[in-house]
Amino acid sequence: METLDTITNFMQVLPLVGTAGQPTADQFRAVRDAGFEQVINLAMSNSTVVLPDEAAVVAALGLDYQHIPVVWQNPTLDDLTQFFAVLDANSTRKVFVHCAMNYRVSSFIYLYRVLRLGADEEAARWDLLSIWEPDECWSAFIATALEAHRGSQNTAAI
Repeated sequence: METLDTITNFMQVLPLVGTAGQPTADQFRAVRDAGFEQVINLAMSNSTVVLPDEAAVVAALGLDYQHIPVVWQNPTLDDLTQFFAVLDANSTRKVFVHCAMNYRVSSFIYLYRVLRLGADEEAARWDLLSIWEPDECWSAFIATALEAHRGSQNTAAI
């Protein structure tokens, strides 16, 4: 039987938010059985590890599904804004967020924790680095998002 721990890079990063790489159909049953209600997928539809017809697999398990495809080499502030909106709209529900390896997700969750929840940057960064060390593209994106927030001092803009 599959468990959350068998999903690539699974992390329960917040009480109501779990993150991971791409689950299999059987692993999505474990996601449901763990009480998650909403699935957010940040991977592209042409990812090498994509689950064919993931939306239908997730819906058949009774979970809500949102796909926000984030281009690996071109994450945007618009992607981040959409992600924040979905997390904000589901703030009282248990949300499972994934991409191919939990790299996109861990970066977005880091920014969500810092910019939306006011988390300590060092603590949030430690969780990010436990999954991966962002490459040049993602480091630049994170810096851009942090600067955009600091420049506007309005988290609603991010």
